Amino acid sequence: MAVVELRDQSGPAAEAGVAELIRRASDDVSRLVRGELELAKVELTAKARNAGLGAGLIGGGVGLAWYGVGVLIAAAVLGLAVALPAWLAALLVGVALLLIAGALAMVGRSRLQRAVPPVPVEAMNSVRADVDRIKAGARR
Repeated sequence: MAVVELRDQSGPAAEAGVAELIRRASDDVSRLVRGELELAKVELTAKARNAGLGAGLIGGGVGLAWYGVGVLIAAAVLGLAVALPAWLAALLVGVALLLIAGALAMVGRSRLQRAVPPVPVEAMNSVRADVDRIKAGARR
């Protein structure tokens, strides 16, 4: 029968192992936080881009609506001055411009709604999942 000698695991070798584990955990948490911040930055950049594009489309729609109102006013003036087909043409152009302006405004509105709220939702969900995994690992 062989005799096996058991060593005390609380010496310097065990402390070095714990210190190494703490260092690794610290490095992992740092890497995780940097990754989550990068994800939040990417997500906020995309939302800002959508908000800018939506605002630009709304501005374009407002500009076209302004021209549409001008054309409609010209159509009313032409219609009152002379009852000829010229005013009807101006009226049709004005209505078409207003329809285009409405379509641009609706597209711009939907783009703005995609950018709201300006919170990095995906990054927050990822952080919550990471915290849950860390809590689950700590319970073991």
